[in-house]
Amino acid sequence: MGSKFDMSEIAKAHTLGLQSKASRLFPSMLKTTPQAKARGCVFDIAEYAMGRLLKLGAEYVEVRLVTTKGSSYTFKNGVLLAGGIEDSFGVCARFLVNGCLGFTSTNLLTKGDVRKVIEKSYKLTKSARKFGETVKLSEEDVYKQEYTVKQKIKIDNVSIESKVRLLHDIDKNILRSKVSVPGRFLSLSDSITTEYLATSEGSMIHAIIPRVNFYYFLTLSGKRSIQRYWQYGQTGGWECVESWRLPETLGNEVELLSKNAEQGIKAPQKILDVVCGPQITGIMAHESVGHPYEADRILGREAAQAGESFVTVDMIGTRIGNKAVNVADDPTIANSYGFYLYDSEGVKARRKLLIKEGMINEFLHNRQTATSLRLKSNGSARASQYDKESIVRMSNTYFVPGEYNEEELFEDILEGIYLKSFTEWNIDDKRYNQKYVGAEAYLIKNGKISKPVFQPVLEINTKKLWNSVDAAANNLEHHAGSCGKGEPMQAIPTWLGGPSIRLRKVMVR
Repeated sequence: MGSKFDMSEIAKAHTLGLQSKASRLFPSMLKTTPQAKARGCVFDIAEYAMGRLLKLGAEYVEVRLVTTKGSSYTFKNGVLLAGGIEDSFGVCARFLVNGCLGFTSTNLLTKGDVRKVIEKSYKLTKSARKFGETVKLSEEDVYKQEYTVKQKIKIDNVSIESKVRLLHDIDKNILRSKVSVPGRFLSLSDSITTEYLATSEGSMIHAIIPRVNFYYFLTLSGKRSIQRYWQYGQTGGWECVESWRLPETLGNEVELLSKNAEQGIKAPQKILDVVCGPQITGIMAHESVGHPYEADRILGREAAQAGESFVTVDMIGTRIGNKAVNVADDPTIANSYGFYLYDSEGVKARRKLLIKEGMINEFLHNRQTATSLRLKSNGSARASQYDKESIVRMSNTYFVPGEYNEEELFEDILEGIYLKSFTEWNIDDKRYNQKYVGAEAYLIKNGKISKPVFQPVLEINTKKLWNSVDAAANNLEHHAGSCGKGEPMQAIPTWLGGPSIRLRKVMVR
């Protein structure tokens, strides 16, 4: 793949001390990250890194310059356990040398330091050529774009005291419920990430993405003990946190969980109809569709790290579920936790329909896996930080809603189970055999929600799961998750989503 980058322009800019090409194209870059500029994190360092690699002989180069600032606070049983301010910055480069893929990164952003790590990495990559596979990247369109996620209430304008007070209020509301909750772990965090991506083909992308996140883990005691964890997350400002109404939400949840633990009957041990609420549907879509449809897993490149897949490359167009089953992955959803408009390789993001009317329709690809299957990338390359290589990842994976009201899913069920939320789940290495244990769950009798059921268990394989679905409601919800994958591990912000769905004749224990 030949270079399309204008080396003479780079050389001229550095020789004459002119502004970098990036800062001239995106003048807001230097305004929005004064802390980066003050610490020598000037944006022309990315172009310097690219120019150096091209001069050494790289066929292709992509460089990402990333700065992140934010804060996090953790409460445990009413006590502020930890709190801190994050301010990180660094640059990475990924490049091809004779078809061998190299990667390097550093947070020492002087030209001398960058030159050292680049030359060392280039030498190692060139030496490794005889041992590695030949890597090719798909041909993609070139973009020069800048985008920012707007904040109605700027995170920077919210004081530390206000953030800590919110955690206090949540904890007080949990205790006010009179439910015994001896284990209360609450974590609140925020970040603003500024990323500049440049490729030797000419793409230049500048993005500013603020995120807010809340995670909790609760242990309730009494007649029966029960544990519950969940996460909220969005891109945007502090208005997102306010919309979650966390003190009220968690206070209500512990009361419902306590009632379920105290009054819940044992689940019938037999084949029943099951209605799964949006939280259950979301984790099912993420784990049994999103992960096994990652093309690097399918090609065996993640087997020793994140796992394998029951899906094979020749399964496109084969039936995996009933016609009511449609699962999508869409990073372009406004204010979603997994939001982006261009991926970490500069490919424009788009919605991917992974399952269409029960048929396997599309996999998640980066430029390398797309080339392996003679396709174009669908913009699924993501990296969690500047020092991590981009790999195939999900964004916002969700079961596409149907046309029913949730109540209509219950109407013709004589006896069944309503799994509204979960306390536990697991799935095997190939994303095929899985288990979900209910947290808030109810018996369905004659089309109506009846008694609470204590921790009913649904064990099922992926094909049976999606072939059992005969209807989907229109009550779509999205919930946040931090999805782990890679070596070293990368935790990526995602949304898990879906409506309530109905499963016919499945075994419940």
